[in-house]
This record gives sequence, structure tokens and C-alpha cells, in this order.
Amino acid sequence: MRSARILLAFTFLLLSAFPLNAAESDSSLGEQLVRKLFADMKAGDVAAVEAVISQAFQSIHQDGTRDRDQEIELVRNLNMGELTLDDFKTSRSGDLLVVTYSVSVNETIDGNRLSSSPAYRLTVFQKEGGEWRWIAHANLKPLL
Repeated sequence: MRSARILLAFTFLLLSAFPLNAAESDSSLGEQLVRKLFADMKAGDVAAVEAVISQAFQSIHQDGTRDRDQEIELVRNLNMGELTLDDFKTSRSGDLLVVTYSVSVNETIDGNRLSSSPAYRLTVFQKEGGEWRWIAHANLKPLL
């Protein structure tokens, strides 16, 4: 009888831990995906970005919107210096992963140098065919 209670209590604790672990896993996944994306952009690895960016991609920047091809062209011409990513927040709804975070980076976009002071960004990933794809991005850091 006592063993059954212990087993039941253990089972309850184990099952109740799954949602917490899933949230921690989503948070870790969101940070990991963003860090990899920025590492690829900083390294100028356009092929890696092309492999992860969705056909339905859209972004918004201070100077306007971009589709997939325009964003790839922006990445191709990015000139990124020192990079700090921080303050990650991730939420998930089914096959969508929404990640907000702060970025401090020296970068030039379309010939305009941006301030390196920290600014928040939003990146959305969608699971397509078992792989996470970059589907949306918001960078409203003012141009200098």
C-alpha cells in the first residue's frame, strides 16, 4: 500500500513537470535559433541564412519592409561588428516560436551605420517539414 502511494506521488510529480520542461525547452530553443542566425549573419554565411529562411518571410526595419529575397540581399551586405544578444523571451503556439531579445551590435544596413546601443528585436520561427524556418523579423532600431 505504501509503495503504491509513493509510486502514485512520483508519477504525479513526474507528469506535472512536463509542462515546465516544455517551456524551458522552448525558451532554450528560441535563444539557440536566434544565436545561430546572428552567428551566420555575422560570419557572412549567406548560404546558412538561405537554408533557414522561409519562402513566406517578411521583415520590418526602420527603412521599410523586406521579403525573403530582399532580406537575403541585406544579409549579404551586412557588416556586423561585435555582437551581444541578451534578455531572451520565447513563447510558442503550435508550430510558431516567437522570440524577443535585445541586441547590441555595430552594423551597417544599406550603407547606414546603426547605433550600437542595445535595442529590442522580434524574430518568429515556424516549423516547416520538421525544420524551424525564419518567417518574420522586426528591427526598428533607428538609423543614425
